[in-house]
Amino acid sequence: MESIIFFVTVCSFLLILHVYLGYPLSLWILSKLGRKKPIHKDDEFEPEVTLMISCYNEIDVVEEKIENALALEYPKDKLKIVVISDGSDDGTDEVALSYADKGITLIRQEGRLGKTSAINMAMEQCETEITVFSDANAMYQPDAIRKLVRNFADTSVGYVVGAALYTDGGENSAAASEDLYWKYEIGLKKMESDLHSVVGGDGAIYGIRRSLYMPLDQKDINDFVNPLQIIEQGYRGVFEEEAVCLEETAGDFSKEYRRKQRIVNRSFRGLMKVKAVLNPFKFGFFSYEVASHKLLRWLQPVFIVLFAFGSLALGLLGNEFFAKVSIIGIVFLWLAQIGFLKSQQQHISKAFFVPFYFIMVNYYSLLGVITALKGNIQVTWSTPRAEQEANELLSKKTRMVLISTNLVLALLVFKLF
Repeated sequence: MESIIFFVTVCSFLLILHVYLGYPLSLWILSKLGRKKPIHKDDEFEPEVTLMISCYNEIDVVEEKIENALALEYPKDKLKIVVISDGSDDGTDEVALSYADKGITLIRQEGRLGKTSAINMAMEQCETEITVFSDANAMYQPDAIRKLVRNFADTSVGYVVGAALYTDGGENSAAASEDLYWKYEIGLKKMESDLHSVVGGDGAIYGIRRSLYMPLDQKDINDFVNPLQIIEQGYRGVFEEEAVCLEETAGDFSKEYRRKQRIVNRSFRGLMKVKAVLNPFKFGFFSYEVASHKLLRWLQPVFIVLFAFGSLALGLLGNEFFAKVSIIGIVFLWLAQIGFLKSQQQHISKAFFVPFYFIMVNYYSLLGVITALKGNIQVTWSTPRAEQEANELLSKKTRMVLISTNLVLALLVFKLF
């Protein structure tokens, strides 16, 4: 029995190590070995482009976004700007309509059916060679469209993902944690793009060849499923780090968790729909990218739990090494709990918010996978009020759970010593 526990524990640890260290290291090594696939870029390439801005009750930012779009440095006769409203009822549509004389087109979807359904409807009316998708809160640098579309001069490129950067990474610990995570993600995107294709798009800034768009199911997450479908059609997707847009993080730990859960929930379901891309005999290196960057990442909570309980069991059975590992893990949990209790503060030490962020992101990723397997897909999403989330986080029941957990952890530390 002990040998089985040891085997499962070591395998779980290796999978954790692969996702966070082995995968990026393998990309880096292959890049240094000259395995990069060149991209033919042409700064003079100027196809007709439609910029689609998805909105749902974006009255606070829609005017700024439209002005930002009108200021883009791209030939005006070759750039069409479309605002897609998913049943907005806060005045967003009226603002968009007020810009009709400046060439802004409003496409309204009655009722709230979700972003993907709205994009499907808008794509039926799109006739330009290139379509760029954006969110209302993503403000583009003036040359962002030009930097994106220059990659389409390469006929092997089917989609291009820009760099969405955060402007508020230093404002509070929640924003700092998301900013840190996103910098890690951008590093992966660069290397993936160099070696084959960046995995997935980014709803804030990514473009496709319109001819490659396939109507999506209402439950599909468009900026993940659509790129995978383009890969299936024999094209590649590249990351263009010079095509920059700026946006703010959710700015609150609780909002970030819910967003993570929603994204994983829909992305996991999307990958199962286009699971053929996991076949390395057909898609080669890209299958390795998808499995490592997405599938195994989403399953990390399972591996972490197996490793934690396996280490604890081996430690209690007298294995000195795993006893020390378990104690380190318990200390990590205590740091995370302190981060949890301080999560409503503006600034807390990295020693607390990094463990807290790591555990909660994995927890909500697991919830996303479980709900997807149950068939519960989050088609639409509204951010709950931060005050309600704060009350939930610091509820009396939650505090009682923490006290009980800490008593058990303290007992385990005593036993391990």
